[in-house]
Amino acid sequence: MREGAQPLVGIIANPVSARDIRRVIANANSLQLADRVNIVLRLLSSLAACGVGRVLMMPDREGLKVMLERHLARKHGPDAGLAKVEFLDMPVTARVDDTFRAAHMMRETGVDALIVLGGDGTHRAVVRECGQVPIAGLSTGTNNAYPEMREPTIVGLATALYATGRVPARDALASNKRLDIEIRDRKGNVRRDIALVDAVISHEHFIGARALWKIDTLAAVYVSYADPQAIGMSAIAGLLEPLGRHEAGGLAVELAAPGAGEFDLCAPIAPGMTEPVPIASWVRLADGVPHRVKQRTGIVALDGERELAFGPDDEVTITLRENAFRSIDVAACMRYAAASGLMRRPGSNTRNTR
Repeated sequence: MREGAQPLVGIIANPVSARDIRRVIANANSLQLADRVNIVLRLLSSLAACGVGRVLMMPDREGLKVMLERHLARKHGPDAGLAKVEFLDMPVTARVDDTFRAAHMMRETGVDALIVLGGDGTHRAVVRECGQVPIAGLSTGTNNAYPEMREPTIVGLATALYATGRVPARDALASNKRLDIEIRDRKGNVRRDIALVDAVISHEHFIGARALWKIDTLAAVYVSYADPQAIGMSAIAGLLEPLGRHEAGGLAVELAAPGAGEFDLCAPIAPGMTEPVPIASWVRLADGVPHRVKQRTGIVALDGERELAFGPDDEVTITLRENAFRSIDVAACMRYAAASGLMRRPGSNTRNTR
């Protein structure tokens, strides 16, 4: 917690996550706006219960702010005792720029922690701008390899325990890896971006629909970690060589043309969608060592969304970075709270024995 200041937590809730084209081509559910509001209300209740009385939030124009303000105005029943919410004074575009701007503003304001509601893409956008502010992720997207599935009440409690200083940073925070993507043209101009989980190289030449799902268009998959239980492109690496999010190194997987690989790997690339993926080869990535992309033209998709196009005169490198950003280890915070008795309060029958 900032010295001499009251704890302050930011919440960035993507009101339109989990509404991409994978909703159509796969049997995935879509989280409704009212569900997101309920998640935020549970966060506000648990934050307040552990001493966080003030929260900053990103505004939107999809209705989340309006519905939330109705609850905050009631101040009775389950809506009593919630942390106070202040919405950032910023333009709203309904694009990812809103998340970039909100994360930057919250970092500049000095929030102690950021809670993020969204999928891999939303969390990536926050990490790009939040600097050293630790994040706590809640899975509300389509492919959720980075954010874990947790009850929001517990995420709120863990975040508050850290933000109020009752769980020290050495016990509360975890270091995370990321992938740095660099595209350099023949004139030396450089474009840079990041991915938290996976950077996928596609043969396609146009961004189009941002989500990836067609295996025959893919050339390579780079991952910072590889969980065999994941959904999405990182599942390809996870089913080849599992690699934990806190283990050293990453993985680069080269795909083959259909029927031309060493073998086909059956991988869950989207909810309800399992596809054969032709595998050519794979190698480990080491911290800080650039890996040059073999594909000469195409698209780089970051955490499941097409973002960067490159041509034959561009050099594309992908570099794994260890200890790139910090996150709140919810399980560790709650274990510390239990061991230290942080959630105990004097009972009504406690006697003064002096």
